Amino acid sequence: MTGGAGFVGANLVRELLEGGVDVRVLDNQSAGRPEFLRGLDLEVRTGTVADSTVVRRAVQGCEAIVHLAAMSGVAPSVEHPRRDFEVNVLGTFNVLEAARTADVRRVVLASSGAVVAGARPPLSEGLVPRPLAPYGASKLYGEAALEAFSTVFELSGISLRFSNVYGPYCSHKSSVVAAFCRRALRGRPLVIHGSGRQTRDFVHARDITKAIRMALRSDAGGVVQLGTGVETTINRLARLVSRAAGVPLRVEPSSAPRGEARRSYADISRARRVLRYRPGVSLEDGLSSTLEWLAENEPRAGSRRARARRISGSPHRASGASHPR
Repeated sequence: MTGGAGFVGANLVRELLEGGVDVRVLDNQSAGRPEFLRGLDLEVRTGTVADSTVVRRAVQGCEAIVHLAAMSGVAPSVEHPRRDFEVNVLGTFNVLEAARTADVRRVVLASSGAVVAGARPPLSEGLVPRPLAPYGASKLYGEAALEAFSTVFELSGISLRFSNVYGPYCSHKSSVVAAFCRRALRGRPLVIHGSGRQTRDFVHARDITKAIRMALRSDAGGVVQLGTGVETTINRLARLVSRAAGVPLRVEPSSAPRGEARRSYADISRARRVLRYRPGVSLEDGLSSTLEWLAENEPRAGSRRARARRISGSPHRASGASHPR
């Protein structure tokens, strides 16, 4: 698993280990946290996917690869397009080339709805790609390269286009849910870029990891759009986060960044059909689980969380949620 010490990786690793899967992680620890993997029974190698020799050695003896390592986010790709290319484009090529030469059976690629960010939603696999930033363009390359390698080489691959993922192990993330939750727990206003009427499809990490495990077992190829199919405005998200944290809603307006889509939500009909994928975590429950994890794992946020509970008189626990620690 590339990027296994990151946000999605830290969630997925635990589920695979619980299922009896032997896991080897390759992570350069630039975004991921080594402590996310501490105490787990797995092999961890430090290195970047931009180094072909490191990747080639890491995949030896592996049956499948989950390629999560990436420079993530639209704004960082606008600020550092070359770095985005080196990790997301060259890095993905290195992974596919290593998989080909090592006779890896299956490759699951983490792609993004950013590939079709400029299209009219709902976002589906049949839309003409319209990336609005280098990040989306780099993910489009990954999808196309995996399709080509799967066609001409003995390699089975599938690209999963993630919507806006949130959940436990997000302490290093700058995505909107993680940012809102941290600020709410610290009693700070939530920063809303633009009008707040822009929409996103927020999908919990537990649903994403479930889809990845299904994709590893499946022989399906091509591209699969993942999300919930529910369109949520940033303004509504802010209200839900404040309510779940038990704090008053306070907003700090900010200018809209470049390269961001105005509306975005996924058509998950192909995911339902080929992977039997069914998202199971509601946004309300998912936000509660995210807040709880941050409160327990970020000391500054935790003290604020305790005060918020005393003020609100409600624990705001997620029903049926389980959180590996």
